[in-house]
Amino acid sequence: MSDDSYEVYAVKYAHFDRPAYENFLGGDPHDHNMPLDYFVWAIVGKHRTFVVDSGFEEKTGLARGRLTTAAPAAGLKAIGIEPDAVEDVIITHMHYDHAGNHDLFPRARYHVQDREMKFCTGRCMRHSTLTHAFEAEDVVAMVRRLYQGRVQFHDGSSDIAPGISVHWVGGHTDGLQVVRVKTRRGWVVLASDASHFYANMDQQRPFPVVYNVGDMLEGYRTLDALADSHAHIIPGHDPDVLKRYPAARPGLEGWVVRLDADM
Repeated sequence: MSDDSYEVYAVKYAHFDRPAYENFLGGDPHDHNMPLDYFVWAIVGKHRTFVVDSGFEEKTGLARGRLTTAAPAAGLKAIGIEPDAVEDVIITHMHYDHAGNHDLFPRARYHVQDREMKFCTGRCMRHSTLTHAFEAEDVVAMVRRLYQGRVQFHDGSSDIAPGISVHWVGGHTDGLQVVRVKTRRGWVVLASDASHFYANMDQQRPFPVVYNVGDMLEGYRTLDALADSHAHIIPGHDPDVLKRYPAARPGLEGWVVRLDADM
């Protein structure tokens, strides 16, 4: 492995059954179950490890009707990552399922877009339509890290390390960022909630939890521009990710998969 190439993992930690019509702006004619899986991601290099998003705690999931299948810490440890040793956590956006588990990474610096911090602490949070996907304690925890010197802000596109960059796309939230990673199979893009499912971007039909529809639609184009191919884009909540990619190792099927492997 070269210094600017990485292994990339998707770690499932929760599940939620949901009808298809709730996954598309304007609904969907189908009434079949189209569930969401919840992930954190790990980027493992020769010298450094990065975690993308921190998930939610089980009690938070229960309050929202989500089933925790295995805590994020367990999935990370299953591939040899000790949360206490992680030095960089990239937060794609501040929704409850991406920014919880406040004490999981005590040594880490957190990477957040300027616009996301402004969004989740600003006037838009007066509206329940927008606040329902946030947990106030997650936002407060990030403010505390800021005053501890543990937050690195980014404005648009930034290089995090050789072979890793973040890129603002907005849409789902005002400051949503995606992560571009150099791997042995080319440039992979962790889309997070820029596209919840393959179907959202493939069919150009936005997910209904959205701040700016125009930015979300333009974000699909950005994903394709950043990735080596459409097949190199990893959506944020699609259970099909666990079917398209191989288990990180025997015994982790349906739990942790290797995204830098050939499909």
